[in-house]
Amino acid sequence: MRPKISIQNLYFTYSDETEALKNITIDIPENEVLVLFGPSRSGKSTLLRLLNRLSDLTENAKFQGAILFNDQDIFAPGVDVANLRRRVSMVFALPSPLPGSIQDNLTYGLKMAGIRDRALLEERVEDSLRQAALWDEVKDRLHHSAFALSGGQQQRLCIARSLALEPEVILLDNPTSGLDPISTSIVEDSLVELKQRYTIIMVPHSVQQMARVADRGAFLLDGELIEVDTPAALFTQPRDQRTEDYITGRFG
Repeated sequence: MRPKISIQNLYFTYSDETEALKNITIDIPENEVLVLFGPSRSGKSTLLRLLNRLSDLTENAKFQGAILFNDQDIFAPGVDVANLRRRVSMVFALPSPLPGSIQDNLTYGLKMAGIRDRALLEERVEDSLRQAALWDEVKDRLHHSAFALSGGQQQRLCIARSLALEPEVILLDNPTSGLDPISTSIVEDSLVELKQRYTIIMVPHSVQQMARVADRGAFLLDGELIEVDTPAALFTQPRDQRTEDYITGRFG
């Protein structure tokens, strides 16, 4: 089976000559939750941003290698970057609702994409909120301000906003970092359902979160991919001593 995303011999260097990623190679199949974990400045968020070309916003950076999405090079000339970002959607650590109502947040991107049919808009709103485990909490106040939601609800709204555009891949950059344990649990539970329809690549809040939600974990250290395996294998039989040292808290 072809991978959904194939990362091949990837290098990325910032303008100050900091090597953020060094020869990263990994295939990510469809409907997998892959968690990128490691200490601060290991390259996790940089790798995530490369997958939908948010890295384009970084001036004077150097890129080498290839990233294939459905066998197509996302950095090839002529790639529609806006379309790529709809299909490979990003949710950041801090919730960022748009001004306006809950419904406005969910229909904004759809209208920008040219969708005007009211019935279709309403269907997408409900479907995305259900997938993000938020529908039952907000269905009676869709026209209320998004800023009236709790932090956990705002984060799930941001996930729903991405899902409304029907992406194929969801990128999650530490999406539960500011949430309470109950909200974190709700988001984690929703990932189990979401992977039935999407490929999910995530930077976690902790190693323990990786163990709870991942099909596979990828350990990064100083820009290098040290090893990739199931959480069970990484916790009980890591192949590299550095993986064991990080997971057991000897550093990081």
